[in-house]
Amino acid sequence: MPKKHAFLVVLLWSTVASAFKLSLRYLTPLQLLFYASLTSLIIFGFLYSREFSLRKKHLRSTYLGLMNPFLYYTVLFSAYDRLPAQEAQALNYTWPLMLVLLSVPLLGKKPQKRAVLGLSIGFFGALLVATRGNITSLDFSDSTGVALGLGSAVIWATYWLLNLRDDRPPIEKMFWNFLFGFAYVFTALALSGGLAIPPLGGLAGAVYVGLFEMGVTFFLWYKAIEDEMEFASNLAYLVPFLSLFFISVIVSESIAPATVLGLAMIVGGIIVGKRG
Repeated sequence: MPKKHAFLVVLLWSTVASAFKLSLRYLTPLQLLFYASLTSLIIFGFLYSREFSLRKKHLRSTYLGLMNPFLYYTVLFSAYDRLPAQEAQALNYTWPLMLVLLSVPLLGKKPQKRAVLGLSIGFFGALLVATRGNITSLDFSDSTGVALGLGSAVIWATYWLLNLRDDRPPIEKMFWNFLFGFAYVFTALALSGGLAIPPLGGLAGAVYVGLFEMGVTFFLWYKAIEDEMEFASNLAYLVPFLSLFFISVIVSESIAPATVLGLAMIVGGIIVGKRG
């Protein structure tokens, strides 16, 4: 059963890049995050069976919820709003590489030679994607979008490291993170004047993102890795490549050869670095 969970989650995660791009045709990044995070909060509230009471340990979520969902998805959706979906998802997928870099100052870990090689391969792949193959000219089609895509990877890697010190049960942790995170999203959207009834297409997309990017998939993935950690982790490498297929079919983007090669180098760099 855990293997079935892993296959299902990988399939669903492979569709969310397309859902981001389609939803952003109707919504701003903050509006998309508002309705998606609200959907996820409802899901985690349903799964969270403990008494609803704010305790000292839950105050960790004041900063974890600021990182995820608020900062991470605001930056990520902004990247998707500016870049083709294929580029945004490839740049975001550099987060394991960022994790290795951030582990040096935050955890005091010195990367081995193999890890350094993996970083070099992976970031060269990211450069290939960002320049659409024009590496020698360093011509970025949207430098702000590229910065946002890589920035989302840095935020997620930072959140992951901070999360290591949080020993609360996963569902409890995610409920409180999304409760505080949603409060930040609501405040930001209200201050920006973006509170409005969304078009049906945008709302449907946001609910889909909330269910299958942030909500139900988290619960299923947790079940999958309880008994099949190595299998699920290896299977996850399929996500960015399957995403390209769905982006091509659903979003109708023409997938550039530089994106495929760059993404392969990013994933290859992650695998090499992991072994190091």
